[in-house]
Amino acid sequence: MPEPHTLIIGASHAGSQAAVSLRQAGYGGRITLLGEEEVAPYHRPPLSKDYLSGDRDEADILLRPAESYSEHDIALRLGVRAGAIDRANKTVQTEDGDALLYDNLILATGARARPLPIEGADLPNVFYLRNTADVDAIRARVRPGKRAVIIGGGYIGLETAASLRQRGMAVTLLEAQPRILQRVTSERMSDFYRRVHTEEGVEIIESCIASSIVANGDTLSVRTSCDRSWDAHMIVIGIGVLPNIELAEFAGLDIGDGIAVNEYCQTTDPDIYAIGDVSWHHNDFYDRDVRLESVPNATEQAKTVARHITGAAKPYDALPWFWSDQFDLKLQIAGLSDGHDDIVVRGDPETSRSFAAYYFKGETLLAVDAVNAPRDFMLAKMALSKGRTLDKATLSDPDADLKSAMV
Repeated sequence: MPEPHTLIIGASHAGSQAAVSLRQAGYGGRITLLGEEEVAPYHRPPLSKDYLSGDRDEADILLRPAESYSEHDIALRLGVRAGAIDRANKTVQTEDGDALLYDNLILATGARARPLPIEGADLPNVFYLRNTADVDAIRARVRPGKRAVIIGGGYIGLETAASLRQRGMAVTLLEAQPRILQRVTSERMSDFYRRVHTEEGVEIIESCIASSIVANGDTLSVRTSCDRSWDAHMIVIGIGVLPNIELAEFAGLDIGDGIAVNEYCQTTDPDIYAIGDVSWHHNDFYDRDVRLESVPNATEQAKTVARHITGAAKPYDALPWFWSDQFDLKLQIAGLSDGHDDIVVRGDPETSRSFAAYYFKGETLLAVDAVNAPRDFMLAKMALSKGRTLDKATLSDPDADLKSAMV
């Protein structure tokens, strides 16, 4: 009987973890891991932080040593792009002409930067930030005292602004919405991050839409809807991502806000799985379908698939959690805060750089945003994972023992 073959498309956090987890679970078949980039799988969160700031290089951010894949008998093929899935014949055609048979197929195709549809967005020295090549190009353009314009006030935009400011650049950040972070968090958190970035020298302009980019010699000019323009040495666009669903969509798999999967990360074809940023799955904690752009989600879904393939099935049921590093701030987020109707703040977000915002719906804890407050993060994460809540009155009392808030 032929040796079974698991083919993984996408060599980032989810794909790399799936390959390793299969071996750890005792899978004895062949494993092939395809990656579009020419470099071994690496950590993506540092791209807008330590890697952009120059504190870490490419070797420092590898997920694991490149030789570890061959040591685990994992065929790592880099610079290979999948072109189409033939479900009837269980084959993947690559764009360089190979036909790869599979028994199990794992789609870990991730997401790509959302393009900004304005004139001049494709000019030289206008960058997106999604991979090491993007950041290498940005780093080569960094000049202390020169100006960078960031278009987009989400976490990637703010992290990029912080890194460039720390390297001595003047930074202007443009956000189309009335406030930064509007799509992902509360007004209180937006106010906090606006304050800190302003204190650090970042110019933040809200309710201002970039309308075009014009080249002027060695500089660029961003023209906007607010009757102002900014000259810049470089421009970085960070307005979100789009999940890479095309392979699955053309193969006839169900699509929502990503590739639809069940509790074992199986698509509508039981031999094809989808994990990581591209996976659209049901979250039992919040009883709704979600697509999560986070390393913990990618890691846990990869482990779920490995267990399912090796006959030790366990449904995916991890609590969503995230983090962001900006300047001297470590933000840790547990849970999803959308739908909250009350916020309890522990600490002082108006003058300090350490506090926690707890989000409730009625008396039920939904999430926490903890800035330089690891104890608050761990308490809320534990409560949410156990289906517990926290007492609002105890949280509101700065002298109360934090552990006593668990109910």
